[in-house]
Amino acid sequence: MSGSRPSLELPTIEQTKNVQVAKTLTTRLESLNIQLVNKAAEFNSHRLETDDGLDPEDAEAKDPAIVAMQVATQIADLRKLKFQYLEQNAKDKYVKSIVSDIDDAPIVTAEQNKELSVVNEEKKEKLKSAKEKLAEAHNNIKLLAPMVEQDYQQLRQATDRAALLSQKIIDARTSLMLLRQTHPRPRLTIPLADQKLADQVEEMQTLSDQVQAVKQKAKAEKLRVKSDALDVENLRVEAAEAEKAVKTTQMDEDDSRLVPLYDWFTASLALQRSICNLDDSHSESENELRLTYKLDMPPPSLPHHVTIILIFAPDTRRLAAAQISGLDELGIEAGDVVDAHVQVNDVHGLVAAILARARAAVST
Repeated sequence: MSGSRPSLELPTIEQTKNVQVAKTLTTRLESLNIQLVNKAAEFNSHRLETDDGLDPEDAEAKDPAIVAMQVATQIADLRKLKFQYLEQNAKDKYVKSIVSDIDDAPIVTAEQNKELSVVNEEKKEKLKSAKEKLAEAHNNIKLLAPMVEQDYQQLRQATDRAALLSQKIIDARTSLMLLRQTHPRPRLTIPLADQKLADQVEEMQTLSDQVQAVKQKAKAEKLRVKSDALDVENLRVEAAEAEKAVKTTQMDEDDSRLVPLYDWFTASLALQRSICNLDDSHSESENELRLTYKLDMPPPSLPHHVTIILIFAPDTRRLAAAQISGLDELGIEAGDVVDAHVQVNDVHGLVAAILARARAAVST
């Protein structure tokens, strides 16, 4: 267990450092006193406090865009009024100076005009410099506003990421605590895991060897079944020849040669049944033969029966169809085998193939 503790403590130290960095970043963000954040919050809170219970027209009047448009219109109207006022005032003074008496009229000398011109020029220069400063300020605002917005977005993303990392750290610690409570000591160490892996590899190799042995045994059993099927075929031929011989000889019932021949035929049938595990065979009709085979299952299971129904064409010895029951329980699909043997009229091959597949499934 001493070799596994550093690997568990190292992530905890890194997580603690990440939490401290996140807290420091949050503290710095709060201490910066960003005006955009404060003004946005103040603006939102102001609208939420004052807009409650207002009419739609009053709510539209509180919209900054609409207010800005109204202010711009009012400023334009005021400038027009100011220009009209100055124009009317100048006309009035001009008319008064013309129609009034010379003694009462104000005397404007050339020096006063020069002084007024100088003052106007100074005011124009100040106005020009003020306009330049205002344009420069506008340009600076246009240049700095995207940068401030970008910094604000980056800072906001960093804050969200810090909060997310803090939550993930808390969740990871909670999961680690639950895992430690679920799996108390002694826990699985690296040497124990390696030993367990080696044992599993050895067990898999043993099972693989057993599978190979079972496959070899199944192969040998298939060869034995094939040879037994050939023996059964030979016995069937001999039985058919014996039946023909019995029919042609037309011997009497009290002939002593029938007894040994009957015993031999009975022994041959018993041998055939024992070799192929034929449990029952009978004819359902003139062209239908039903064969039932018994398969020995591993203990403590009971023997399993497979029934093969052979249907021949009427008045011929050609196989027309075959039905197999009892293979679904073994997980065997024999439709392709049946179709292939029915097409070539191979009855013995069909029976041997079905039994071979069934015995292979039982042995595995």
